[in-house]
Amino acid sequence: MSGHSHAKTVMATKMANDAKKGKIYSKYGRLITIAVKDGGGSGDPEKNSKLKAMIEQAKGMNMPKENIERAIKKGTGELAGESLEEVSYEGFGPGGIALIIDGITDNSNRTLGEVKSILNQNGGKMAGEGAVRWMFDRKGVITILGEGKSKDDLEMLAIELGADDIKEAGANLDIYTKVEDFEPVKKALGEKQIKIESASLDHIPKEEVELSEKDKVAAERLFEALDDNDAVNEIYSNQKN
Repeated sequence: MSGHSHAKTVMATKMANDAKKGKIYSKYGRLITIAVKDGGGSGDPEKNSKLKAMIEQAKGMNMPKENIERAIKKGTGELAGESLEEVSYEGFGPGGIALIIDGITDNSNRTLGEVKSILNQNGGKMAGEGAVRWMFDRKGVITILGEGKSKDDLEMLAIELGADDIKEAGANLDIYTKVEDFEPVKKALGEKQIKIESASLDHIPKEEVELSEKDKVAAERLFEALDDNDAVNEIYSNQKN
């Protein structure tokens, strides 16, 4: 899956089904607002790389321009907004898969209780801080479109530009980078006129776990239930696809 976030896959499916667009736009609105605040209050995507990435992802989900602008203004303080904070939880899911659940909330105690309840109801459980995070590496993941170009040429180019690893993703390529190389590699690909489908900093499992068909179905139910929570933005696991 592109970006290796189950939430992104769930959201893309919902968009394809023309369902729950409002909830998806709300999530991206919060991500954009936080990106502005993390960038020192800068609402200029050319000076705030995190904001630029969030805007690109929101546009990929067909989020209206006015929604994006409103979210930016909440981040700069031009418009009143909720007091938001980023949260991250660790847990286990069906079949013992490790989970990292990232979100943005205006009430961390409420969100903690909701996430814990969703896990308990869907064959999972919360874990203590650091219990599963060590099973993942933080990496940049840049998905580039392979249409009309030789994959071998694209792979060579990516390596030359500083890619750590490259994997095929259907007709596309996933390029993995160190965190510090993420922005330089993304910028260099753009300068080479390589079309980028998505780019984000993700938690990549060091080793993947094979699930039974029964546990795969249960895991998908869990991912969908977590994604339905307004505060949850990203869901990472070490489940083997």
